[in-house]
Amino acid sequence: MKNIAPQITRQRLVIEGFFTISVNKKEILAFFKGITKELKLRTYDKPTIHATSNNGKSINQGFDAFVPLIDSGIALYVWGNAKFFSTVIYTCKKFNTKKAVNFTTRFFKSQKIISKQF
Repeated sequence: MKNIAPQITRQRLVIEGFFTISVNKKEILAFFKGITKELKLRTYDKPTIHATSNNGKSINQGFDAFVPLIDSGIALYVWGNAKFFSTVIYTCKKFNTKKAVNFTTRFFKSQKIISKQF
């Protein structure tokens, strides 16, 4: 992808995997607290967490969550029935992608995980 705004620092990382823990609102808050601490990213407001509440297809039941960062934000999507998650870390500050992947793998106790930086 061509960088049309080289004067603006942007780093993006997608991490996806299958989790073996029980994921609920409390765990999502713990994930956001842990990942921001691990990457030394600062939040400026509380996370927003939405549950699908049995709307839509069974496979898509879970959570959509977002925490705003002073330097952008982190989104987390959880498919509870499939035990699958996808998170996007988007910042205007450089961070260590290896630390992000390792923390996420440990937190969700993932056996299978992939990531891509862009």
